[in-house]
Amino acid sequence: MRSLLYVTSALVVMALAYWAYSENYKTQASLDRVEDLQLEIGQMQEQLTVLRAEWAYLNRPDRLRDLAELNYDKLGLLPLAPEQFGRVDQVSYPIEELPEITEAFDVIGEIDQ
Repeated sequence: MRSLLYVTSALVVMALAYWAYSENYKTQASLDRVEDLQLEIGQMQEQLTVLRAEWAYLNRPDRLRDLAELNYDKLGLLPLAPEQFGRVDQVSYPIEELPEITEAFDVIGEIDQ
């Protein structure tokens, strides 16, 4: 009976050792993946910083003004002036007209009041 207990205990210890071994490798793989993702995030943040700097450089008001003057014949763009802006109450919003009801609908049940 004791030998069965020893064999069972040894099998349980080996099963737990195998489980711990596999969990260790899964954890190491996950940590490697996290490290790769953090490196990728850092590279993307650098790219985003460069793109924002390029966007700011290309959208300089003096550059845009010069481009508008250069391409005035093609585009007809004029510089913005305060007179071109209006107030919110001057905006005319379209009035949505409801479609005409052409079919009858059956109503089932009672209306609670």
